[in-house]
Amino acid sequence: MRGFRGNRWQLWRRKSENASMSSRPENDQEMSEHHEAIPAATGRRRKTRVIAASAIATIVLAGTVYFAGQQYVEANMVPYYRVYVNGQEIGMISSEEQLQALYQQKEQELNQKYPQAKMGLYTDGITTVMEKSYKAEVDSEQTLAKLGGMLKGYAQGVELRVDGKLIGIVKDQATADEVLSTLQGKFAPQAKTVQGFAAKVKKTGGIQQTAAAVEDKHGTTIESVKIKEDVAKVATKTDPNKVMDVNETVERILQGDESAITYEVREGDTISSIAKKFAITQHELKVNNPGIKEFTLQIGEVLSIKAVQPSLTVRTVERVSEEITTEPQVEIRKSDSMRSGESKVIAEGSSGLKTVEYRITKENGEVIAEEWLGQTVTKQSSPRIVLKGTKVVLGEGSGDFAWPVSGARLSSSFGKRWGRTHKGVDLVSSNKTIMAADDGVITFAGQKSGYGNCIIVDHKNGYETLYGHLSKISVKKGQVVEKGSKIGVMGNTGRSTGTHLHFEIHKNGSLQNPLKYL
Repeated sequence: MRGFRGNRWQLWRRKSENASMSSRPENDQEMSEHHEAIPAATGRRRKTRVIAASAIATIVLAGTVYFAGQQYVEANMVPYYRVYVNGQEIGMISSEEQLQALYQQKEQELNQKYPQAKMGLYTDGITTVMEKSYKAEVDSEQTLAKLGGMLKGYAQGVELRVDGKLIGIVKDQATADEVLSTLQGKFAPQAKTVQGFAAKVKKTGGIQQTAAAVEDKHGTTIESVKIKEDVAKVATKTDPNKVMDVNETVERILQGDESAITYEVREGDTISSIAKKFAITQHELKVNNPGIKEFTLQIGEVLSIKAVQPSLTVRTVERVSEEITTEPQVEIRKSDSMRSGESKVIAEGSSGLKTVEYRITKENGEVIAEEWLGQTVTKQSSPRIVLKGTKVVLGEGSGDFAWPVSGARLSSSFGKRWGRTHKGVDLVSSNKTIMAADDGVITFAGQKSGYGNCIIVDHKNGYETLYGHLSKISVKKGQVVEKGSKIGVMGNTGRSTGTHLHFEIHKNGSLQNPLKYL
């Protein structure tokens, strides 16, 4: 067995050598180079594989390290905001919430400092830009402190402008409305207590109260209350020290400004009463109106006055119902057994009641127009019956007065009313004839200061009647007149505004309300 193996080895070796001989190089040098090339190529291949493997390992390791580094850097990136004021950087903050918190804190401080105003901050020029940096160090406290020192506040307000002129600044629209409502209440106090009598504020600024007419307990019906001027309410940003509350603004408006105004003389006016009305001296009034004199002052005359006037004009229209006690009519029964002038009351009679209505227009509480609307008898009077002798005594009246004008209409009533005194009643009519209201004797027929052409009739029974502003006098002093006889023609002389009759009744020297007798 062993020999067999040896034979096989020898046989294989011979085959190998034969094969080698067939491929052997031609000389020894080639053979030598052939034997050296085999191990060199093998070595190079092995070295290349090692280098490649090392490179791959290096790349893998580097990638692992880079990825881990990126994760670390990303984990340590800090977001923040750069803060700019009008384009200039002042610092960094951690979050925009810190900025909003600063704004709120500053607004709270300003509102505490100025409780009368609604405060805000000027923040239009403040901007932020978000950024991220590796382990950025952000000093928010320092930035916010610096920004806080730069923040400026303002008051949110509403300007009240009258015909374009600024008269005050208040907190908000509600306060502005309250100011106007308070002003109206100053001159129409009844309106404040009536439910449903609300102010309607127009967008143009004018404010007007209109409602189903509101009546107070005094018989006055408020038909309308409005502010005459155009009032605008404009939102604004302002100095908080300029914001006023309701009372301050109302007082400012009522104080007004000194300005030149014109005033039309009305019945009952005198130089002293006009000066007092506008809180000026009579000397100032005369300086601005050269030639003005007490006895030549005419109704309707326009005066120039330099005085302080409220900035707003509250115009009220009121319907006034006034109850008047009427005197009993006098029924005369004649007796030829008694001398004229002798009388005897056989029935006292009783007084009646009537309601007289007027429409009054006022500006800031002062009457500028009065319209008589009519009268209604609510209780009839019973007549006072007087027995009188028929023996005539010339010029003695009966005490029962007739209307001195046919178809008369009342244009102004009697008494101290709405800041002025009127001694009689003014009557107008298409019929201009003036008649004696009762029998009597003419005691005056001529011109009288303020009355123009005037007639006074003594009725010889304690009564006198006066007729003023006549265009023509048809009687003479001492003349005896009968009730209903013509004594003159209605006119516009004296202190008069248009053609009318001023009619007065005096009893034993005391003024009487003619409406009690007519």
